[in-house]
Amino acid sequence: MIAATDPLTYFLWGLLALLLILVLVLLKFINLWIQAYMSGTKIGLFQLVGMSLRKVNPTVIVRGAISATQAGLPLNVRDLEAHYLAGGNVINVVRALIAADRANLGLDFRQAAAIDLAGRDVLDAVQTSVTPKVIDCPPEGKVAAMAKNGIQVLAKARVTVRTNIKRLVGGATEETIIARVGEGIVSTIGSSDSHKDVLENPDRISKGVLSKGLDAGTAFEILSIDIADVDIGDNIGARLQADQAEADKRVAQAAAESRRAMAVAAEQENVAEIAANRAKLVLAEAEVPQAMADAFRSGHLGIMDYQRIKNLESDTRMRSGIAAGEEAHLSTESNKKKMPGQE
Repeated sequence: MIAATDPLTYFLWGLLALLLILVLVLLKFINLWIQAYMSGTKIGLFQLVGMSLRKVNPTVIVRGAISATQAGLPLNVRDLEAHYLAGGNVINVVRALIAADRANLGLDFRQAAAIDLAGRDVLDAVQTSVTPKVIDCPPEGKVAAMAKNGIQVLAKARVTVRTNIKRLVGGATEETIIARVGEGIVSTIGSSDSHKDVLENPDRISKGVLSKGLDAGTAFEILSIDIADVDIGDNIGARLQADQAEADKRVAQAAAESRRAMAVAAEQENVAEIAANRAKLVLAEAEVPQAMADAFRSGHLGIMDYQRIKNLESDTRMRSGIAAGEEAHLSTESNKKKMPGQE
């Protein structure tokens, strides 16, 4: 009798253990199921167990579903699980959907999930779309630009933007807005004839920048650009002109030095040529006596002719000596007149 009842006893004990394990497992999720049930969210108890088996945090899914249901946005639990498994922030997406619904932004779950998986803070994007934020351009310091008269102008702008939900995925970030606004400020100041025009009408900068459509292709819509501060910098034009003048001076000095060197070379060439011509003259004069001797031998030159030549040479030397003495005397008299204290 005892042996016959042993298998039944084991079966009953095993069934009791199985029921105990099942109760313990269900007790783990019963609290979440009650919360979902009391909030009107349709999530079954065994569905919560399946989430745990699929490595999905049931608490996150239940909290997200309850928040959406209470806000009047019933979401598919399967979509929440899929977004969780994809690495998304379920709670942040649900909060963003609730905020977008209150603001009538027309944001659906697929778009919000795509923004979240793209690495953007979808809740912050919705909040920025509802409440625009201000971006300093540049974040630190001022944008430096030069007007046409060469005076540097320093400007700082404050850009009011709001998020464009439709362009948030794939749209450029705040850094692009800052860069484009800075470029627009430089372009507007550079097109001004004088720095005084910028100081008198700072709004011409904001109008010029806004007219360029700088928010194209970005995740933001520019609402306004306000010039927070304008200041005068250095006289860049005068400094550039001074540098150019110094460079021109050095070029002119180099050219003058080159011409001087060429002149010295030409002078030395002339000196060498004069020396060569004098050598030729000496050679030619050396041939005169020989020519006179040949003339004597050939009978073309007589004694009287030779004597007349000698007389002419003596007369020439005498006249040259007299002329040199007169020139020296005139020079001495002239120096005496120039000396101070002499009458």
